[in-house]
This record gives sequence, structure tokens and C-alpha cells, in this order.
Amino acid sequence: SAMAAEAGAPISKQNWSFAGIFGTYDENQLQRGFQVFRESCSSCHGARLLAFRNLSEPGGPGFSEEQVKALAAEYEVADPTAEGGFRPAVPADRWPSPFLTEQDARDANGGSLPPDFSVLAKARGVADPFPFWVFNYFTGYSEGGPDYITALLTGYHDEAPEGFELPEGKYYNDVFPGHAIGMAPPLFDEQIAYVAAEGETEVPLTVEQYARDVSAFMMWVAEPGLVSRKETG
Repeated sequence: SAMAAEAGAPISKQNWSFAGIFGTYDENQLQRGFQVFRESCSSCHGARLLAFRNLSEPGGPGFSEEQVKALAAEYEVADPTAEGGFRPAVPADRWPSPFLTEQDARDANGGSLPPDFSVLAKARGVADPFPFWVFNYFTGYSEGGPDYITALLTGYHDEAPEGFELPEGKYYNDVFPGHAIGMAPPLFDEQIAYVAAEGETEVPLTVEQYARDVSAFMMWVAEPGLVSRKETG
């Protein structure tokens, strides 16, 4: 219990396009982050508040309505009125859970329940010591969630430090409290093939880049109205 209460390593603040009172989401980064989520994360983590149609709404990844329709059709959603209890998804449907029940999710993950991604970027954060947290009121800092998620995804080690007893089935992570995390490293270099957008320079295929992109996407999922809220302010 003492180990579980131990705080993780200090978390570095990243340079986000949506930071500050005038910040906006980077559409290309959100598209890349969605690709990371879809190809690496969605097999374990759901996003129950995300509807397919949200992906084409202003301020988001900027997919066309045709792209969203085609994407939704690749998935099935539960529908008791449909033959067999399932039907192809449509843009109005929410992102389907990778597991039918919570118990199925726990059984597939050694008893642990993978957290839903819908508001995770707002549920996590970075605690600044006094007096540094005071400056957050002036800078509009609200990127603690993406900073934490990025640090977590890049904080894995192949082996635990000497003298650290890592429980069986756990992985060592610099940031996770207690350092013993049940989620295996989900990202590795050149895992996902990015296609550079028109006019965009080639993006590195590294764990660091994947982590930043999916963290930005998770921030948008948690707060899709961030840009309009800032514009109103």
C-alpha cells in the first residue's frame, strides 16, 4: 500500500496547439491521434460519449460526412430490433465498446477494467507545487490531462530499476503512481504508418509522436467545444 501511494515522476508540460486562451486544435494532429486510438487503443478502451458524426463536426478532426459514413459502416452496434441483435453502425451511433460487458473487459485484462476514453483527458491532471500553480490562472493552463497521458505512454521501461520488486503481470512506468502498471506498453516505434497531409512535413513514427497525437485526440474527445468556448470568451 505504501508503494501504491508513492507519487510518480515529475511530468513535463508539452507545447500544445490548444494551449492558452487563444489555442485551437490542430486538425492534422487530431486525425493522427484518431488513427492511433483506432489502431492501438480501441481494442481495449472504449469512448462511449463519442459519436461517429462528431468526427466531422467543426473544431474536430475534420473528416468529411462521406468518410464518417464509410467508417461507421465498418463497425457493428447492438440493436435488439435488428436480426441477430446487431446492425452496421451509422454516423449517429456512439463508438462501440470493445467488450460486451464489464466482466468481459475484466476477464480479458487480468481483472482490471480499461478506462473509457471519453473524459479521461479531463479526469487526469498535473499537480503543480505552490506557488507555481498560481501562474496557471494567468496562462489558462488546462492541459494537465494530455501532459499526464503523454508522460504515461512514454514512461515505460523494459526492466524495473535495481531493487524494485515488480509484481508478476505488471510493467514498470515512471509516471504511474507506485510505478507498477497493469497495461502493457501500447506503443512502439514505426507501429502506425502515418500519411502526411497535403503541405505537411513528414511526421516522425515514434512512441513520443504517437503519444502526443493520441493525447491531443483524447483532449478533443473530452472537450470538443474547447475552441468555440475560447472564442466566446
